Parts: sequence; structure tokens; C-alpha cells
Amino acid sequence: MRKKIITSAFSNLYTDQRIEKVCKTLHENGYQIELIGNDWGGASEMKRPYSFSRISLISKSLKTAYFEFNWKLYKELKNKADKHTILHANDIDALLPNYLIAKKLNIPLIFDSHEIFSEMPAIQGKMSQKMWRYLEKKVLPKLKFMITASGSYAQWFKEKYNIDPVVVQNSPRRMSFSIDIPENKPKIFLYQGAINPFRGIDKAILAMHHLDHVIFKIAGDGPRRKEYEDLVVKESLQQKVQFLGKLMPEELRKVTLTADVGMSIEENGGDSYLYSLPNKVLDCIQARVPLIMADLPEMQNIKRQFDVGEIIKDHQPGNIAEAINKVLNRGRKNYQDELEKASEVLCWENEEVKLLEVFQKASQ
Repeated sequence: MRKKIITSAFSNLYTDQRIEKVCKTLHENGYQIELIGNDWGGASEMKRPYSFSRISLISKSLKTAYFEFNWKLYKELKNKADKHTILHANDIDALLPNYLIAKKLNIPLIFDSHEIFSEMPAIQGKMSQKMWRYLEKKVLPKLKFMITASGSYAQWFKEKYNIDPVVVQNSPRRMSFSIDIPENKPKIFLYQGAINPFRGIDKAILAMHHLDHVIFKIAGDGPRRKEYEDLVVKESLQQKVQFLGKLMPEELRKVTLTADVGMSIEENGGDSYLYSLPNKVLDCIQARVPLIMADLPEMQNIKRQFDVGEIIKDHQPGNIAEAINKVLNRGRKNYQDELEKASEVLCWENEEVKLLEVFQKASQ
């Protein structure tokens, strides 16, 4: 039985909830975990019940940081891996060194693709997209073990590279509580997550022109924050829109619990967004908060199973406002039965069973 797992990711580790949940599950089930990330974007103090380290990067640009990280990760894995090790690479920007060491030592590699990295909006039409696509094409068909975060992602990888990933959704742990729904006046409309393009945030800001007695709270940070703050000022919506900044997971959970309606209205900025099941959908469901959602496959699938909110017609601000009003008029209390059912199915306790089966097979 292989009991040692080296998990690696191009991440500062602190805010990556998927990696935290995966490592905790494996640790609690008797595996010896060594987690390797990096200090790109800072290295906040962190406590974990297993071993972890961050590779120090001197690169000033993300492009060179990827190369530096992969080279240094290769050397780390070469020193730390042995015949009793399972390698666990998170996303394609950590895959190559893991693949090379796994091949060299003839040990198992499990690849966890959190998204379709080569189809992310930020790299559309760039040289980096060609590079990641080339790596996918060369390595993915040769992998024995792969997991990914949505059924639509799994289907995409199967059609493209003839590999059949196990779906392990990034669901939160089950939250059991007696909810005391606050009677918010004004009502709270919440976005949580990175402030990136194609998230529908700018359209949701403009939707506030069509809403009364509603405050739009934006919890998160990212490259578009300044642009969206300027948009709020330009549209004279300062009284209706609040930027909360980046919150620690426990603080974010407290904010989520106070919301009357959440949002996940990603735009189709490429296949990675088209086929995603965003964390914020699953987080709101566990907090028993109804949502407005984009008309995309994974969110349609949830809506078909559970009446946890409304699908927007399109990204016109008026139609976004219409969906928000529909949820608010029905009221958070009247979504609770369906949210409760969804929370029992879409929780980490169900996902970790599939995760452990993959690692058990790799241990043989």
C-alpha cells in the first residue's frame, strides 16, 4: 500500500479550498501528505495538520513564474518522491514535472483538473494557450488517473483526449444548522469570488439601476476591481454597491449567511467557463441562500434537479434585475426545502468517497 502523497499546485495554498479539502480528507484517511505550492501572490501564515511548503519565486511576470515554478517543482519532486509515493498534480500548470518524475520512477500520478486550463478566457488566442493545449495533447491521453470538477468538464476531456476523468465536484462540507433568516431591509444581493472578467459583475452593477431597497455586496478581489469601482462611481451607484474586499473563508461564510440572494452569472468566455460548476453556487446552496444563475449547462442541471433560484434570460441588466426580483419576491424562506435537499446531495461528504476510491486504486 502506497501511503505517501505529494500534492502540488501553482498556488499560495492559503485560499485554495479544493486543495485544502482534498488534503484533509486524505490525511484523515491515513495517507502521509506533503503539499507543495509557491509564494506567488504572497505567503500568508498557514496551519495544517500535514506537511506543506511553498517554493519561493523570484519571477516578476506570471509567464516566467510558470517556468520557474515547474523547474523548481521538478527538483523538489526528484528529491522527495520514491517508489512508495503517489504524485498528485493540481491543474496543468503543475502537471509536467509530476508527469516526468512519475515516468522516471514508474509511480502513479493522479491529475486533478480544476478547470479546462487551456480554454480559460485570459489566454484566448495567446501563445500560452498553444503551449497548454500542446501539453494537454501530449500528456493527458497517457494518464491512468484523472479527476475533474464537473460532469461537463469530464465529457469535454473524454471527447478531446479519450480520457475518462472521475468527477469530484468542489462542494463544501455539509453545513447543518437551524437557520435564522435575517429580515434584511434593504435586501442583500451577494457576489463572492474573484473579480475577474466574464463573471457578469459589471452587468450586475448596472442591474442595480432597476432595483430598489437592494444592496449589492461584492466579496472578493481581482484584476477588474478598480474598473468596477470606477463603474459604480460613473453610474452614481455608491449607495447601492459595496466592495467588501478579499475575506478569509470563515469571514466569507458569515457574510454569505446574511444574503437574500447570491449570484453565479458567468458569461461564456470559453469552454472553461461554459462547462464550469462555480464554487459560489455550491457555497450558496450549503448556506441555504437562493441564487440567480447563468444559462450554462452545469447550472441548468442543478436547476433541473433542485429549485434553488432562477436562471437569467441573458446578461442584459434589466433581465438580471428581473431574476433578482423574482427570487426576492418569493423570499429566501420559500426556497429552504429545495436548498436543504440540494445541500444533502451537493456536499463534500459525497464527493470525498469518489476521491478516496481513485487514491485507493492508485495505491495498489
